[in-house]
Amino acid sequence: MLAITNAKIYTITRGVIPRGTVLVEGGCIREVGPNVVVPKGAKVIDATGKTVTPGLIDAHSHLAVFGEPSVWANADGNEMTNPITPQLRAIDALNPQDPAIRDVLSGGVTTVYTGPGSANIIGGTGIAIKLRGKTAEEMVIPGTEGMKMALGENPKRVYGEMKKQYPATRMANAAALREALVNAQNYIKKLEKSREKREKDNGKDGNSKEPDRDLKMEALARVLKREIKARIHAHRLDDIMTAIRIAEEFNLDFVIEHATEGYLIADILARKGVPCTVGPLLMSRAKMELLQVSLANPGILAKAGVKVAIQCDTTANTRWLALHAGIAVREGMPEDAAWRSITINPAEILGIDSRLGSIEPGKDADLVIWSGHPFETLTVAEKVFIEGEPIFERK
Repeated sequence: MLAITNAKIYTITRGVIPRGTVLVEGGCIREVGPNVVVPKGAKVIDATGKTVTPGLIDAHSHLAVFGEPSVWANADGNEMTNPITPQLRAIDALNPQDPAIRDVLSGGVTTVYTGPGSANIIGGTGIAIKLRGKTAEEMVIPGTEGMKMALGENPKRVYGEMKKQYPATRMANAAALREALVNAQNYIKKLEKSREKREKDNGKDGNSKEPDRDLKMEALARVLKREIKARIHAHRLDDIMTAIRIAEEFNLDFVIEHATEGYLIADILARKGVPCTVGPLLMSRAKMELLQVSLANPGILAKAGVKVAIQCDTTANTRWLALHAGIAVREGMPEDAAWRSITINPAEILGIDSRLGSIEPGKDADLVIWSGHPFETLTVAEKVFIEGEPIFERK
């Protein structure tokens, strides 16, 4: 049993406790509050003058898939040989020995969603991982898969400009995505008809076998059945609206990734209930579609009622997630909204909010002890715990 005492505790969902205790047992939070009785025999960490938060969560990363050092041998996130690759799975490229993982832990981040990049219209499934363990199986949080999709410049550049092939325009991006989804719809119909025929014939008709397995279509069928989310990369306003148009056309459960010009249509995103992973905030206008990038974006979206998760969209630099949230506060985002954007909101987007994202009894004891306020540049994460086990300590 572990007791972290005398800390300023940001519970996220139950306010701030100016001076309190978090009691941990069996990898879970047993109790939190100002008057917690510490049982005899518990290991006690006196956090006087320190801040305790839940482990931070980045809902859009490429950690341990685009490995470090950033060289060709470690670049496993973009299969740039076909624009439609839903059969790819990030878990098959996940490197638990990536040195960037420890860097990210040092920033108080304990969980990230990581996966393919945005070179393809459909890039494959990503997953949420906890930053501990020697194997992918130890790291992956089951049931957190999402299908990476991308609109805008990246697939246009990779296939149109570099390879001189389809898709080469925004029209073709949308058409290629629709074609793939329609193919998956047709695959589902074939399966259903085959099964209906077998049931009707009671297995007597040897011609009623199912179609041959198609890994691409199987993966997309999960998206169409809303078993997993579509994670749609879109920066520019028109690309965001195209993503929404297609998602509504096929009744997808979806998230907009980056949403760089989201602030220009914050009212529409809020009205439609579209969650957004926003960022990275510290990026230059490296592409035309980033022309109207704004540090005020997450704040404008949050104030409009959009569920915002701030993301770093990187590998080792995911360690700066708390500082990105601090910059958003400086640019007008309410502090409470900024806290939620790196804890409970990404947890809800990933479907793991019953376990992570806040300090509440029964949740996983993924906790960080900070030297001060995490949004300040001089603050460091001193101790990091995942399920109650110390996983990082600043020497």
